[in-house]
Amino acid sequence: MTKTRDDALIHSPNGGIPRLLEIMRALRDPDSGCPWDIEQTFATIAPYTIEEAYEVADAIEREEWGELKGELGDLLFQSVFHAQMAEEAGLFKFDQVADTMSDKMVARHPHVFGDESRDKSADQQVNDWETIKAAERAGKEQKGALDGVAVGLPALLRAVKLQKRAARVGFDWPDAGSVIDKIVEESQELVEARDTLTQVEVEEEFGDLLFVMANLARHLNVEPEAALRAANNKFIRRFEGVEAKLQELGKRPEDSTLEEMDALWDAVKRDERGIAG
Repeated sequence: MTKTRDDALIHSPNGGIPRLLEIMRALRDPDSGCPWDIEQTFATIAPYTIEEAYEVADAIEREEWGELKGELGDLLFQSVFHAQMAEEAGLFKFDQVADTMSDKMVARHPHVFGDESRDKSADQQVNDWETIKAAERAGKEQKGALDGVAVGLPALLRAVKLQKRAARVGFDWPDAGSVIDKIVEESQELVEARDTLTQVEVEEEFGDLLFVMANLARHLNVEPEAALRAANNKFIRRFEGVEAKLQELGKRPEDSTLEEMDALWDAVKRDERGIAG
């Protein structure tokens, strides 16, 4: 029997999580819901979930705290959407999702919720966290060191996670210098591939170079996704500076030469250093 829709809750301005769950249930109602929402599956919603997570990160990066509330709501809605579909399929309910997370956090923080001492460094806590997660993976019969690293992660993030797992069992370069030597080697192989190999082989060599670059980031304690985002933002800022200088000359990038734009790029960099200084 179809549950009667709770319109009072749906329109309650302070309904919290119960309100959101009721709205989601109503959207998926096969008789009175939204046709688009009804058609969706785990697979079709997953890309939106990833997109919303990135939009949360973007709001934080830009320190747009007003936007962050909305972006976090969008991300929460993705969890609610998946949980509703799971309930319809008889898999689990939203409360079970929350309980699973609560159980995990309690189990992973024995120094807060158990008998262990809180007198430990952040690094020690990270080590303890990884030990607990390793035990959890063993309980799931994930025997290999690399088991359980999500396939759907962004490739750069997944590379770092794979390397961290391998490093925990001793498969790692001893220092950053060794990684840099490998980068030089991979760069040379890429140059040779460009001149002599097929496009498929060039892509393989390029992937090898990116993978080692991710490892260097780990050795330097750099978050590569964050570093690349910052580099992207810097490029945008400086290219917009080039466009502004061209506009002062009554020109556009397509009307300019590479040499002129390169000179203006250097001028923008000098301006930035002057502002910073």
